[in-house]
Amino acid sequence: MTKNSKAIRILVAGTGINLSIGFLYAWSVFKKAMVVPLTQGGWGWTHTEANAAYTTAVVVWAVALLLAGMIQDRIGPKWVIRIGVALVGLGLVASGFFSTPLALMITVGVVVATGIGFVYGCITPMAMKWFHPSKKGLVSGITVGGFGVAAVYFAPLAGALIRAYGISRTFLVLGSGILVVGGFLSLLVDNPPKDHVPATPARVSTKNHAPRHSGHDYTWRQMLGTPQFYLLWIMFVFASSAGVMMIGHLATIASKQAAIANPAYLVSLLAVCNASGRIGGGYLSDKIGRRNTLLLVFSTQLLNMLAFGFYTTVPLIILGTVVAGFSYGSLMSTFPSITSDYWGMKGYGTNYGVLYTAWGVCGVVGPLLAGWAIDTTGSYAAAYGISAALLGVAILLGLLLKPVTAAPKAAPAAAAAAG
Repeated sequence: MTKNSKAIRILVAGTGINLSIGFLYAWSVFKKAMVVPLTQGGWGWTHTEANAAYTTAVVVWAVALLLAGMIQDRIGPKWVIRIGVALVGLGLVASGFFSTPLALMITVGVVVATGIGFVYGCITPMAMKWFHPSKKGLVSGITVGGFGVAAVYFAPLAGALIRAYGISRTFLVLGSGILVVGGFLSLLVDNPPKDHVPATPARVSTKNHAPRHSGHDYTWRQMLGTPQFYLLWIMFVFASSAGVMMIGHLATIASKQAAIANPAYLVSLLAVCNASGRIGGGYLSDKIGRRNTLLLVFSTQLLNMLAFGFYTTVPLIILGTVVAGFSYGSLMSTFPSITSDYWGMKGYGTNYGVLYTAWGVCGVVGPLLAGWAIDTTGSYAAAYGISAALLGVAILLGLLLKPVTAAPKAAPAAAAAAG
């Protein structure tokens, strides 16, 4: 097997694993069924009870991704991915035997979310190491795109299973399927050997705006000593909040603003655009540079947020959905790539895990902002305005962002030993 074909095999297998574990994108389907009264086949839960496991999962996922990065930087990604797939599958299977909010907070909110964080935190850095640095944006986009597009099939599949077998058996079926599919694919992935040299593409851009690499490897502590980390962390929180808000509230927004009776197709459209943005944004960042891509996406999303309150027809809501999904997806591939550019690949897993805590924050801020706006004012206008303001700040910070060029400072002990 040639270097290139093996690299592609790893990329396909890793993307397939991400595609198989995108369960949380179907949570709205489960939530809708859980609040149905017992007499009508549901569990009779309140909306708060039904959403508790998901809210817990968002936080745990971000923490687990950080842990996964730290572990895989030391022992490699293979076993971390396998354990992660097992946790996702077994956590869902266990959920099939319980029907209380506290139990699901543990099985889904902790066990499943930990598994997703383990897998998601390892697939992208592993795949990147198999390819030439000029392809990192595209590779990142493809792997995270697999996770993003999972909503396209997970939501309708979960809905059909719930209607046919009920909530508990659906958990069992989905968990078993993930164990089989994800478990098999996890046998095919690993880091390249230490002497691996990625094949160089026939044409590698040398333009000034192409991504520049520091040429140095930073530990996460050394990364925290650079101002670029804090700029990127804040930019990640502020820019992603708009996309996360749309993911959680698009159906309600469409119904309220454009009187769309069945907005389920918009949720699928958002997922497709999210996945497309991850691939397209990653590819674009390889061509025009990471910072230029971020500034373009921030600006586009800002204009979209300013206009969203005026989207009162089906075509306009569709337009806003496409822009929001593509913009958000682009962030999810560009931030991983810029992390490797600035601080190297040796500690990439941990470094991106630390930066990804920003997503854990925006995963709470975005939905809470939208919920506050609609509950307080009866409209999403305030949420759109605040999101636009946050994106404006992200643009200003992006203009201040400069590549990391200096070598990392040695740790005190190492410096003393050298002296």
